[in-house]
Amino acid sequence: MRSLTIFIVITLCLITACTGLEDNKQEYARVQIYLTDAPGDYQEVNIDVVSVRVIINDSLIDLPTNTGIYNILDFVNGKDTLLVEDDIPAGYLSQIRLVLGDDNSVMRDDVIHNLKTPSAQQSGLKLNVHENIHPGISYAYVLDFEAEKSIVTTGNEKHLLKPVIRVFTKAVSGTLEGVSWPPEAKAYISVINAEDTVGTSANTVTGEFMVRGLTEGTYDIDFESADGFADTTLNDVFILAGQVTRLDTMKLLPVL
Repeated sequence: MRSLTIFIVITLCLITACTGLEDNKQEYARVQIYLTDAPGDYQEVNIDVVSVRVIINDSLIDLPTNTGIYNILDFVNGKDTLLVEDDIPAGYLSQIRLVLGDDNSVMRDDVIHNLKTPSAQQSGLKLNVHENIHPGISYAYVLDFEAEKSIVTTGNEKHLLKPVIRVFTKAVSGTLEGVSWPPEAKAYISVINAEDTVGTSANTVTGEFMVRGLTEGTYDIDFESADGFADTTLNDVFILAGQVTRLDTMKLLPVL
């Protein structure tokens, strides 16, 4: 009888331990963080990714990051690259922080210019998320680096990096794509609704463009052209979450 009692106690302890491990496992969620770009009129925009951090449940956590120098113009029109894939505690995710190093540069007209970065870079660029992370669920976030708005050229030809980055959830947002013709119009496309304005530049060779991370709803699409071509606007374009909305080719007329 004593042996049976000991066996029952040990069995109960093992069950409790296993249950505890299972419960602990379920207190984590899988997170993926990608980098993409809304292009600008540059040949290269190279950023030095040092680390990615998150603030969850008021705790700052460093995530294992695919570090290195990325030419973000490699990741336009639907392309992206994975920076992080890891498990994080379930709870309230308030921020993602992207930490950049000093080895940032931009190429324009075949000339490479160093990019001076903000002094606050050591703590990382603060990207607000404000989302509840549930255990056992996978989440995929995209950091959309807007090159056109992120590089500032001063009067003495110095180039400053002042990153403008949007964060959106990969699976539950909509995408707009199309072609602006002719490519030499160098159209800048703004996608506008009451809450936000998101922009990108059309490819200067193909005229293709893509804007991702749009919440479901109705938008006006502005095409701002280079000198010699007329600007134009499409009104009331509906974007559906989780789907790609393809526009007919937008023909930009020359100014006579």
